[in-house]
Amino acid sequence: MKRTLFPMSLRGGAKRRRSNLLANGGLLRTIVLAMTLLTLAACAPAPSVGAITPPFVDPGIDPESWASVPAGEFPYGQHDHMTMVDYDYEIMVTDVTNEQYARFLNEALAAGKIHLGAIEVEAGGIVTTHEGVYAFYPGEPFQGHEHEEEIVPGDKLYIPFEEGLRLTYDETTQTFAAIPEYANHPMTMVSWFGANAYCEYYGWHLPTEIEWEKAARGTELVNGHGLPYPWGEHIERNNGNYYSSFDLFEKMFGKLGNTTPVGFFNGKTYDGYVTLDSASPYGLYDMAGNVWQWTGDDYPDQHYRYMRGGSFYTYEVDLRVWKNNSAHPSYYSPQVGFRCARR
Repeated sequence: MKRTLFPMSLRGGAKRRRSNLLANGGLLRTIVLAMTLLTLAACAPAPSVGAITPPFVDPGIDPESWASVPAGEFPYGQHDHMTMVDYDYEIMVTDVTNEQYARFLNEALAAGKIHLGAIEVEAGGIVTTHEGVYAFYPGEPFQGHEHEEEIVPGDKLYIPFEEGLRLTYDETTQTFAAIPEYANHPMTMVSWFGANAYCEYYGWHLPTEIEWEKAARGTELVNGHGLPYPWGEHIERNNGNYYSSFDLFEKMFGKLGNTTPVGFFNGKTYDGYVTLDSASPYGLYDMAGNVWQWTGDDYPDQHYRYMRGGSFYTYEVDLRVWKNNSAHPSYYSPQVGFRCARR
């Protein structure tokens, strides 16, 4: 059986855009940018990590586990506006992993819910063609506001077959699998459409920004302010995976770093690297650092989607629980993932 990162029958014809980043003391790194025209606001260009293969590390945190968040008020946003969430809900303890997303793709492909091949992606009036996984999306109401993106009904890209994808595809069995060393790393290179589809397939949803932030910071007030980080008031280098945090993977691969396995920062020691237990008050991991996380809010005058949490390629300032980022729902990157919520 022949395994390829990109299905042989789907190669060719894809328009890819490349950009250069000057980093690490003046070394010129060639970086594959998934969709350059859809660059994340307030973020540096996405790094190329496709060629990096780390050893498998098991933090012992179950990606299938969920945390319960009870109804009640919590301090929301930078200015700690007390906000009521009047229902109980659950949210995944970790980001969705590559292994979990591969399982979803296999189930959805067998059920005829998704397709593989070339697809046109339109964003900002620019149309590009990509090879990948796609499916139908019903579209969203369009009011014609200035800068509003029109999300028309049609096929939408879930993941591209490009460098940085940590999945393989077996043409003989027509099945996806996670690259073994990355099986328990967060699923990346996934658009909002692909993240939303995963959650909805299992009857769940992408968390709203309010659901996400309450799960990240809890209800505690210190001197009248909510926690700026999931674990407390201050951040140390071994609290999370962010740029120049000098975690184990940065030591292995240099300043650029890489994603870490979900739940990596749980107080354990890995090959001499000591982590702090950095769970949120409800027991969630990686709510600050590792990868940005898509949220479910649709902003009607814009139709961009917001992300939370910062990533391994942003500085600690972006790991504060109220900090957000935004992108077109077709955007994907090696530093963007997601988790699901349910009621």
